Amino acid sequence: MSKSPVKAQARRTASLALAATAATAALTLALVTSASATAGAGAPQEGRAAAAAPSVSGSPEGAFSRITVFYGAYIDAVYDGDGTRAKQLRAAYLSAPLQRELAKWEETNHADGVLRAQNVPLEWKVAYVDSGMGRTNATVTLTWSGTDTTRLHVQADLKTRKILSITG
Repeated sequence: MSKSPVKAQARRTASLALAATAATAALTLALVTSASATAGAGAPQEGRAAAAAPSVSGSPEGAFSRITVFYGAYIDAVYDGDGTRAKQLRAAYLSAPLQRELAKWEETNHADGVLRAQNVPLEWKVAYVDSGMGRTNATVTLTWSGTDTTRLHVQADLKTRKILSITG
């Protein structure tokens, strides 16, 4: 019994359509899988290390930690317009001679002596420099906008952990 040419052609067309559909589905699955693997919820790609999450640490015994904590809290207080809290932080973290020196500087310059500015920085960073002769030294970088920064040298007493000087 021979097959009719019309039926054979129909089967061939159906087979080709089925094969094309299967190929399209396989390509779609491959593209979706690839896209989700490269753009998936911050997951690191194979062979690449994940970026470290930000962290902050310190010690109540360390003078450098005290500088870092002071600047973070002080900038927050000034940014929030909390003058009372800013004064409390100065009293707790700054030596009495430095507080007097800053009062004079502020009267002369009409600016905040801790920040050496009239406004509040957008970002801050404290970097350890060194310690010696009973003191620890740090550089405080205040970022105002884009690349506009101010660098301050801050020194604290290792024994009392009070900030002794702010220059820059």
